[in-house]
Amino acid sequence: MEPTVEDAVSSDFGLINKLDIHCDLKTLNDDLKKSLESEEKKKAKREESNEITHSQDMEEKLGSGEPSCSVKVHTAPQPGRGADLSKPPCRKAKEIRKERKRLKLMQQNPAGEHEGFQAQCQPSSLLPPKTKSNQPKSLEDLIFESLPENASHKLEVRVVRSSPPSSQFKATFQESYQVYKRYQMVVHRDPPDKPTVSQVRLVPVSFEDPEFKSSFSQSFSLYVKYQMAIHQDPPDECGKTEFTRFLCSSPLETENSPNGPDCGYGSFHQQYWLDGKIIAVGVIDILPYCVSSVYLYYDPDYSFLSLGVYSALREIAFTRQLHEKTPQLSYYYMGFYIHSCPKMKYKGQYRPSDLLCPETYVWVPIEQCLPSLEKSKYCRFNQDPEAAGKVTESTAREPDFLLSHLTSSSAGKLDILQQFHHLSGPRFLAFTIKMIIRSFILDCNKD
Repeated sequence: MEPTVEDAVSSDFGLINKLDIHCDLKTLNDDLKKSLESEEKKKAKREESNEITHSQDMEEKLGSGEPSCSVKVHTAPQPGRGADLSKPPCRKAKEIRKERKRLKLMQQNPAGEHEGFQAQCQPSSLLPPKTKSNQPKSLEDLIFESLPENASHKLEVRVVRSSPPSSQFKATFQESYQVYKRYQMVVHRDPPDKPTVSQVRLVPVSFEDPEFKSSFSQSFSLYVKYQMAIHQDPPDECGKTEFTRFLCSSPLETENSPNGPDCGYGSFHQQYWLDGKIIAVGVIDILPYCVSSVYLYYDPDYSFLSLGVYSALREIAFTRQLHEKTPQLSYYYMGFYIHSCPKMKYKGQYRPSDLLCPETYVWVPIEQCLPSLEKSKYCRFNQDPEAAGKVTESTAREPDFLLSHLTSSSAGKLDILQQFHHLSGPRFLAFTIKMIIRSFILDCNKD
């Protein structure tokens, strides 16, 4: 049966109605969306105005000093901003590395997986505190830190006594000196020939002493070199016999007193050693009340060191050391002073210094004596007219007093000997007798 015209018309009207409905729905949906968007914009503007008003109120309260409370304003995230909830939360790179390390350890040791999980689940207060690798150490921990037995190097610190030198100090002296010499040359740029190691030795004048005997040949060679270069002495006057009689044969006998210095009384050679050889020798007498400087000879090659001045200062310092042990030993004698002789006049440069008056035997400051010596070679230093040449206990103790009296004349020598022996003891008896004999010989030769 074929469709009629009425049926076709009715179907067309039905299609038109459907189209109108869809068009109305589409128009309604667009209007609703536009209205919602406008509402959201109005709401966002309202919230922004509220936040501005709230911040202004907070500033006014802070400026006025009123207490303020923090208010959290939750706002909806704007499109395109904020966290994406569809993705896992962000983590720090350090936590990610720890997680990877834990998984790797769990794969290597499956049996300890449960233990590692329990350790992670324990609170931090129950776990032992971790030591920081960069924590500062105390001085003791740094110095006395123990090293493994198989360490490549081993440091050992030794404390050895240097004065008086111990056996360990003597055994390591040369090695220590080589380190010192290398240090001076590299760090301080010292030349290799610069004088470095010096040592002063006090040796008793006795051929029974092993140190004096072993150094006698070197000391004698130095004496010959000095006499020929400085004093222009001929070689035949610098023999070993003359040297022994002049500086080695002493009339003083060695004596060790309980109240005296540790080295005792007697004649000594103070040797100055430099780099293993003797460069100077000071001949001294250690007496109960003084240190008497007898003679000094040195290597002329070291004249630039002013060894005469240096040895005098060393002997003065040595006298002070002996004075601490023996209080009555409190004087340093440089021998005779000759104002007209340049080789003997230098002694007046050391102050304070006194000269013995040849008539009254009273010690007078050298500053008071120099004007008189400028006018006359011989003069009386003590200007007190009542002072007379009388031997007293204070003057008889001095060796220069004894020398001046024993060489003046042969008369009265035994009286002086008895007085001096009574005051100072028997240790000067041999010296006094020898000086008396020498004085008599000189007098006979003059006659």
